[in-house]
Amino acid sequence: MQPMKNSYSDNEFPWKTVAAVFFFLCAMLAFTMGVSVTEMPEVVDSGILAKAYFSLSLFVLGGTDLGMPVGGTAIGRGMLWLAYFGSPVLAASTLISALLRALSPQSWYLRRLKDHIIVVGDGEMALSYLRVLRTHNSKIQVVVVCSDQDAIRADELRQNFGAVTVIGDVTHEFFLHQLRVERARKILLLDNNSMRSYEAASILISMVPEIGQKIVIHCGNLRFMRAMENTRVTHSCQTFNTYHLAATGLVRSHMVHRFQETRDKDIVILAGFGRFGQTILEELQRNAIDELETVVIIDNDAHRRVLIADEQMEFSGKYERYIYEGDISHPEVWDRLREDINLDGDNTVFVLGTGHEEENLRTALWIRRKYPGAMVIARSGKESKFASEVGQDHDIISISIAELIEENIPRSWIEFF
Repeated sequence: MQPMKNSYSDNEFPWKTVAAVFFFLCAMLAFTMGVSVTEMPEVVDSGILAKAYFSLSLFVLGGTDLGMPVGGTAIGRGMLWLAYFGSPVLAASTLISALLRALSPQSWYLRRLKDHIIVVGDGEMALSYLRVLRTHNSKIQVVVVCSDQDAIRADELRQNFGAVTVIGDVTHEFFLHQLRVERARKILLLDNNSMRSYEAASILISMVPEIGQKIVIHCGNLRFMRAMENTRVTHSCQTFNTYHLAATGLVRSHMVHRFQETRDKDIVILAGFGRFGQTILEELQRNAIDELETVVIIDNDAHRRVLIADEQMEFSGKYERYIYEGDISHPEVWDRLREDINLDGDNTVFVLGTGHEEENLRTALWIRRKYPGAMVIARSGKESKFASEVGQDHDIISISIAELIEENIPRSWIEFF
């Protein structure tokens, strides 16, 4: 996914500027068409700069110092009357709005909220969501609840996404009432504190019983999310994990198609079995179980992580499973793997998905040279131009978690009719 080139403020229609130019031109044209004024009739014969000065003065004084429009055509007098009324009203409304925002900006914005989006959290997941939202809907109001007084991040959210930023505790009912939650179209709890997000969702459901269908909860802790599956909050709201979104996109957009092309059942090597590796296997079992011959798990803490995953995710017995404990950069791990399994066919898929981007890319290059017929996937955290270039040159699929997330955000979160 390409990054957004235009900020939200670039897309927002500048109606006040257009109105100001319109009223100014109305006055200028009226004077040019021969319309005069009772107190200063010489304005008709004055130069262009004088006419511009008198036209601008309407925004401050209206027509009180110029007198009534006289002479000229009826259309010209009508245009000047329009400028007489419109210019001071526009100037006054702009001044009043500025004063209200300066005196109580948060209350001023929040009172007017309706059919808006509430995003709780200002981390990478929140930014990814806002980028995708603004490519689909540049007008909908967005309120972002920030975690602290980060002025730079607040400016980024306002300028790039047109968001209203507030600071508050989403587990307090009074603050939630201020956000006009009952009027919101969607409430996305994207904070990194999973327990606080579930707590906020529970309070919201108690406040507005039918609001659960509007709530999306991000849970960064997979074990906690799986343990909460049978709670009222989970049944009422939509819960997700960023790695689930990324793994779903990877399996569906790359791996399933590869499985369908190969004649034999496939061998999948998951080099790294953290949250990303676990969710890839979970997605493979859900959508491609009949295509799997063997699944290999490699990780520094492989046995413990497999036990944890086994506790929460039932492993299928339809494929063979091999577990190797060790670092993917250690040749001994790959030597043991080659002794146990034949990796030379075109039905082998390597997923280098550890949290170490450099090791993933380096190992991917080594595997590509060693097994030219295999599919090789290397993970990075953020989108990397360099990794993409290396991938294109060496037939390696370079994927980033952020890119996969943004490509697979559900349409129901961003499209509103």
